Amino acid sequence: MFLRLLFVLLIALNIAVGAWLMLGQDDVHVRSVTDPGVPVLHLLTERPDLVAAASAPAPLSASSTLADASAAASVPSAPSSAPEPTAASYRCMALGPFASLQALRSARSKLESQTARSRSRQEQSQQSRGWWVYLPAQASRAQALAQAQRLSDAHIDDYFVVSSGGQPNTISLGLFKDPANARKRRDQVVAAGFPAQMTERVETVPEYWLDVVVADVDPAAWRQRIRALGVGSHSTGCF
Repeated sequence: MFLRLLFVLLIALNIAVGAWLMLGQDDVHVRSVTDPGVPVLHLLTERPDLVAAASAPAPLSASSTLADASAAASVPSAPSSAPEPTAASYRCMALGPFASLQALRSARSKLESQTARSRSRQEQSQQSRGWWVYLPAQASRAQALAQAQRLSDAHIDDYFVVSSGGQPNTISLGLFKDPANARKRRDQVVAAGFPAQMTERVETVPEYWLDVVVADVDPAAWRQRIRALGVGSHSTGCF
């Protein structure tokens, strides 16, 4: 009886030890499948870096890149339809003279859209005020009046004795715009025995000019906007 109980206990003890060895100590007693110091082998499909490289697109080879470049170079480019811009040609002109500074400013405003540049300037000019027929000044007022009486006796009218100004005691015989009429009056008085003379009367007046730079395509286009009498144009130095 004792032997039979001992035999059962030994069998139970063996079963318990086997179960403990199989289930409870795997992480401690399981030996490595490789020798110490030898790295563990992995399959290529298990390496994450090779998996990512396999999924990336393959780079182009040098030969394929050169082939693409030569193919692109061989394709003819479409011709450009827009012509190359050409430099515009300009002309420099002087417009005038204008009668007043206000007229010049008005013209400059009207031509602003047609001119590349513009500038205004003022000059002094000599303008004729007509032709004067006269008898030279006498030495005194009395002599001038006596000569005027002789003119009346010769039936020469339309005269007066200058009593002030720069030529006192001169006898004026008329101021004429047409030099032909002035010569006719002078010759009439000379024929009557008097030393009549004629001279042009001039005075200094301001002139207003507008210098413009306009396109050489139609340099006379300014006349469509400026119609003032006496205003002309001529070429001038560019500025």
